[in-house]
Amino acid sequence: MPQDITDRPITDEALSALVDAFYARVRADAELGPIFNGAITDWDHHLGKLAAFWSSVMLGSGRYKGRPMAAHFRHADAMTPAAFRRWLTLWKEATEAQLPPQQAIVLQAKAAHIAQSLQMGIDFQRGNGLPLASPVPAA
Repeated sequence: MPQDITDRPITDEALSALVDAFYARVRADAELGPIFNGAITDWDHHLGKLAAFWSSVMLGSGRYKGRPMAAHFRHADAMTPAAFRRWLTLWKEATEAQLPPQQAIVLQAKAAHIAQSLQMGIDFQRGNGLPLASPVPAA
């Protein structure tokens, strides 16, 4: 009997395809598109970095060598709880469209944690001392 695809581990190829599909949604989104398109000048390069980031996060590959918090500080004004919620909504849609359900759930949880960490870091950078309302909706 063939192995069910939901039993297979996620791959670099699947993560790369997910990143491409997700950021196509982001770039076309009325809310997030202007923010991301205004911040990213070389999408091919950026998508490669994002694929390496997710490979490192999900597979422990060590491919990503950047500093995501520092990179996001440059765009702190645009990084509102509403923008994070929209990002997570698009991520949920993309993961559900691209991946088996169990993989999508794991990636959604990881993205929610990353979004919360980034939002807290941005808020601390702003000097507020306390994080803004969580970008992750209550369950």
